[in-house]
Amino acid sequence: MNARNIKNGVMLLGVQDWSRRLFDSLIPLPDGTSYNSYLIPGSEKTALIDTVEPELVETFLSQLQNVPKIDYIVSLHAEQDHSGSIPIILKKYPEAKLICSPKAKPLLMDHLGVLESKIKVVEDGEVLSLGDRSLRFIHTPWVHWPETMSAYLAEEKMLFSCDFMGSHLASTTMFAGKNPAVLEAAKRYYAEIMMPFRQMIKGNMEKVRKLEIEIIAPSHGPLWDFPEIIMSAYEDWISDTVGNKVVIPFISMHGSTAKMVDFLTSELADRKVEVHLFDLAVTDIGKLAMELVDAATVVIGTPTVHVGPHPNVAYAATLANAIKPKLKYAAVIGSYGWATKAVEHITGMIPALKVEVLGAVLCKGDPKPETYEQLRDLAELIATKHSQ
Repeated sequence: MNARNIKNGVMLLGVQDWSRRLFDSLIPLPDGTSYNSYLIPGSEKTALIDTVEPELVETFLSQLQNVPKIDYIVSLHAEQDHSGSIPIILKKYPEAKLICSPKAKPLLMDHLGVLESKIKVVEDGEVLSLGDRSLRFIHTPWVHWPETMSAYLAEEKMLFSCDFMGSHLASTTMFAGKNPAVLEAAKRYYAEIMMPFRQMIKGNMEKVRKLEIEIIAPSHGPLWDFPEIIMSAYEDWISDTVGNKVVIPFISMHGSTAKMVDFLTSELADRKVEVHLFDLAVTDIGKLAMELVDAATVVIGTPTVHVGPHPNVAYAATLANAIKPKLKYAAVIGSYGWATKAVEHITGMIPALKVEVLGAVLCKGDPKPETYEQLRDLAELIATKHSQ
């Protein structure tokens, strides 16, 4: 895709990666992604914010073929999808200085082999003049690495937010507008990448809220021309507020656990509790992460495999522990053949979740009448907890 004018000569460069389906060999990308780079010409100096994945650098270089000089290459984040092509761009513009945060400097030297002499470190709040334009750098650590920062172009009221408030979404549409599909992609992005750092993001939101912003330009996905949409959404996601919602990730080998899940779902629905089921044999793990963003309770359903939980369930529990959703309650249901320690194993996998464990309902073989009575009691307990 060609370079595009965002506003008054500030250009969107970068690459739409339509075919990528996995990020970090872990995160599903159902809609691809983009690697956004921004060219900001000033009356005296020109700055380039971020680069692209190295294997797609040829497209990026074609966008720069008519740019005779770049004075500053700004690295908002040292990860490859942002900074991987910096060595190539430095060869094209050997006089350019590489701008980064203090914590990014050793990362760029270690990961990319950038010479120390090429790097200029900027402190939180420092302003870089381009002549008639200036960039103010705002350290926004842990969105999602410790060295990450944002940049604010005051003259155009634009915030270059890096991964913060971004979305994995390849699109020919430059602006998000009020498209709910972009907001959903942003929620998935938050759930998979940002949620573990929820408490740190609160401080970063306070910083950017002080700025007058008309456009938020992230490093992935469309630009936010209605910035209040994504800022309000983030404030909701990072808050301590949860919904009247239960998420049930489960798997069933011979049908027993599935019967328990179906019964519990019906009982919860009768009590006006919203339920989201995820069969881990076929689930998009990103959708599970999204629903955990504002759920109050997770109920893990598992059969027993060699005394422990099913491996798919163990993976889901490990994932939930890693992304640290703001859950309040947890429970385990499931079945076993002759013996089980599934509950002990699962609870040992989620130490990072600060939840109240509401108990477990386990049955040997097919669920019995008493099993269903215990599930009914669990549904009532969950509904009562949610009403509080």
